[in-house]
Amino acid sequence: MVPLGEVVSQQEVVGPSTINHFNLLRSIKLEGLPAPRASSGQLIQAMTEAHTQAALPVVGQAWQGTAKEEIASGGLAGLIFSLGVVVVFLVLAAQYENYIDPIIILLTVPLAVLGALIFLFLRGLELNIYAQVGLVMLIGLASKNAILIVEFANQARSQGLGLVPAAVAAAEQRFRPIIMTAISSLVGFFPLLIATGAGSASRWSVGYTVFGGLLVATVLSLLVVPVLYVILKGLSEWLFLGKPPNAGPPRSVGQNQYSTTEERALTPESVALRPIQDGEPLA
Repeated sequence: MVPLGEVVSQQEVVGPSTINHFNLLRSIKLEGLPAPRASSGQLIQAMTEAHTQAALPVVGQAWQGTAKEEIASGGLAGLIFSLGVVVVFLVLAAQYENYIDPIIILLTVPLAVLGALIFLFLRGLELNIYAQVGLVMLIGLASKNAILIVEFANQARSQGLGLVPAAVAAAEQRFRPIIMTAISSLVGFFPLLIATGAGSASRWSVGYTVFGGLLVATVLSLLVVPVLYVILKGLSEWLFLGKPPNAGPPRSVGQNQYSTTEERALTPESVALRPIQDGEPLA
């Protein structure tokens, strides 16, 4: 037998008990949390700048976990939101068979986004992946109120009302249904605002985004949508149909030329009868 000292030399050294590897290379794991009112994107940028200033040229950098997913999907949030808006626009355009009504409806989405950002800022939350999911949800939640107003305004116009009376009548008729559905939705989302325990941060992000956006969109849409309906509808009819502002709906060929008011005025109950004078012709 050959003694071990004949083939190797021994020397005691001090080293780490555990050596971490990442991508088959020795690594050091660094973790960080954003400061209050700071986003995870700002944290990633700060850690990248710190590594660039302090690390040796031979030391690289890589991300893992949620930071890696956020960097990989950071540029897709706007694209996904835009695609959601386009899909809703195409569906509404096919339903109404024009492009003006979908534009009026989708102009309420910025109101919902504004409310969501305000609530997130007041709560001190960041615009993370959960809040971005809530923004996509707001496209449909904010549009449904405007759909009711636009639909009833179109029905009122088909009955002979002008732009302004139709918009006002639609807003008045749909006020209570809009408020009732909004209150029921807000009550359903409220538990997300007071969530506790594990995973509460993600529920806060979704809850405050949807709650704030729906609340602001509901209040402002009752005021903004009728105004947008009058402006955009009147402008489109003036440009494409040559109609003056606040005119009634266009009549088809062969339709009676008497207005609705005149037709109602010629009913038997509204005609005043008088005796025929001598020598007066009958027709």
